[in-house]
Amino acid sequence: MSAEAVGMHMPAIVTLDDVAAMNAADPNGHRYETSPEGVLSVMPPPDSEHAMIASRIFAWFILAGWPAEQVLQAAGVRISGPQGDGGRIPDLTVWRKPPPRSVWSAVGDIVLVIEIVSPGSEAMDSVTKVCEYASAGIPEYWVVDRDGAQTVALHRLTARGGYEERARMPLAWLLQTSPTEHVE
Repeated sequence: MSAEAVGMHMPAIVTLDDVAAMNAADPNGHRYETSPEGVLSVMPPPDSEHAMIASRIFAWFILAGWPAEQVLQAAGVRISGPQGDGGRIPDLTVWRKPPPRSVWSAVGDIVLVIEIVSPGSEAMDSVTKVCEYASAGIPEYWVVDRDGAQTVALHRLTARGGYEERARMPLAWLLQTSPTEHVE
């Protein structure tokens, strides 16, 4: 589809309902997200390495006894901002209690958001989403780089309202520990 055709069919203001419909209708598995300022992002479908990393982390939480309904892959979260609500779809979210059924869940009970960096998403995962998740009050944010060690940067929200990196380690090392050592 050409840029002109997309422009003709794109609403002037994209709502979270519009983004949900775009996600549901995309036959190729792209993820559509929007910032609280209304900036639309299109993420490519995850590749097999991305899926394997997500599966390993998911299994780590489950095998440690975290309830499966509290560790979600690709669940939409509503990120509120001064100009409105945005919607992000983190690779993994860990919750205090199961969220209510919704396309865009409120962040109040999220303990941790994990993003796995894909080619082209580096700035989004390490700058944009860091600011949005911190502003939303999400207590912890982890970023998994897809370097040789699959390095995981563990960030915790500070009293000042920003994230502070508290550890950086290879994924294989992280998975040899217990999630309770890292998640409050």
